[in-house]
Amino acid sequence: ICICLNQTGARFHGPIIGAGAYTPEKAEDLIEKGLIDAVAFGRDYIANPDLVARLQCKAKLNPQRPESFYGGGAEGYTDYPTL
Repeated sequence: ICICLNQTGARFHGPIIGAGAYTPEKAEDLIEKGLIDAVAFGRDYIANPDLVARLQCKAKLNPQRPESFYGGGAEGYTDYPTL
């Protein structure tokens, strides 16, 4: 990833936002190294509507339930527990 990101940063001068299977630790490391500017936590956010608070206090994240992500109903969108 780092080699590809180094090459991208050399050719593209806008913000680089990573997405897909990032852990908070991996995101923080790549941001600190200047390889990316931000990370999108889509699936983790669906499973943790209070994701920012959980990351700030290093709380355990709810497990994702991929089978409910795009069901069209409340399940998977509004039924995950918050802190």
